[in-house]
Amino acid sequence: MRITIAAVGKARAASGEQELCDLYCERARALGPKLGISKLDLLAVDTSRAANPEARMIEEAAKLTKRLPEAAYLIALDEKGRGMNSGAFAKHIGRLRDSGVRDLVFLIGGPDGLASSLQDRAKDRLALGAQTWPHLLVRAMLAEQIYRACSILAGHPYHRGG
Repeated sequence: MRITIAAVGKARAASGEQELCDLYCERARALGPKLGISKLDLLAVDTSRAANPEARMIEEAAKLTKRLPEAAYLIALDEKGRGMNSGAFAKHIGRLRDSGVRDLVFLIGGPDGLASSLQDRAKDRLALGAQTWPHLLVRAMLAEQIYRACSILAGHPYHRGG
């Protein structure tokens, strides 16, 4: 299975959030091959400069859609989505992998959110809590949870929580 974090908005290379995201992606990549996860990528597109929020979201969705793998299993990050503890998240990824999902894509919208066209295509919606988080921090938090899921699936001692 290949995993992609697809996000709107590009980070400065030296931002702390980007460094955290990169760190957890590298850690997950190291465990991935043993788990049947062949790739973990971060795909980022520029934030739109259109005049209104709806137009911005539509333009950003078009940019993301062009770069998404065909027939990918999409999970939209959404504060109203389903919350999962780390163990349940790991099991969900494991089930998707075991059911033959080839491409798993996590979608992170821009400052205005994610266009309904992409939300409607998503098979799941995932909440990282009820709060609204900065988009760059969401990437780092998601990358950490993907690494944590890999460590749980691999029986690695990183995850010590219940």
